[in-house]
Amino acid sequence: MVKTLSIGGHGFAARYAAALYDLAFDDHCLDGTVDEMAALGRLLAESPELQRLVDDPLVNSAKAAPVLNQALTAQGFSLLVRNFVNVAIANRRLRDLPALIAGFAAYVADRRGEVVAEVCSVHALSDVQRNQLRARLTEAGYGNVRLIERLDPALLGGMTLKIGAKLYDTSLKSRLERLTYSLKGAA
Repeated sequence: MVKTLSIGGHGFAARYAAALYDLAFDDHCLDGTVDEMAALGRLLAESPELQRLVDDPLVNSAKAAPVLNQALTAQGFSLLVRNFVNVAIANRRLRDLPALIAGFAAYVADRRGEVVAEVCSVHALSDVQRNQLRARLTEAGYGNVRLIERLDPALLGGMTLKIGAKLYDTSLKSRLERLTYSLKGAA
């Protein structure tokens, strides 16, 4: 039985993650597949063209599959990862591809006994910031922490940290929203 994942948040993401995990494990290429899925997530996040392709609800899957296959082949992705993307496209889950990637990362972390922390910030974390964050999380009782980093310029500054159902928001955007709300209440 596959449990629903907190990251990705959908039962379908857990099913896709479990299937990919099992295939990679059986083919003795689990570590490579984990690295490739992380690279796929970065590729989708950094490529505006691929983001538009994935986000467009009107994209025809017959046209999207060859484009994505060509891009993934050019980047050196394995047949297993390319087939995973093709299955997602065939099942009309192209728009859910980022959630499927996050779901796979969460599934792998769960199987390895890691705690997944999703960090969202305006700029990429430096190595020093990443190590300090891991140290603070260890002090807070989270043992083996795996950080999943996202960039969101809308935060204006600071960061958000999500661990399971807990959300810690130190972003400038939320601070300004709270200040605006309190000023409106005072008027």
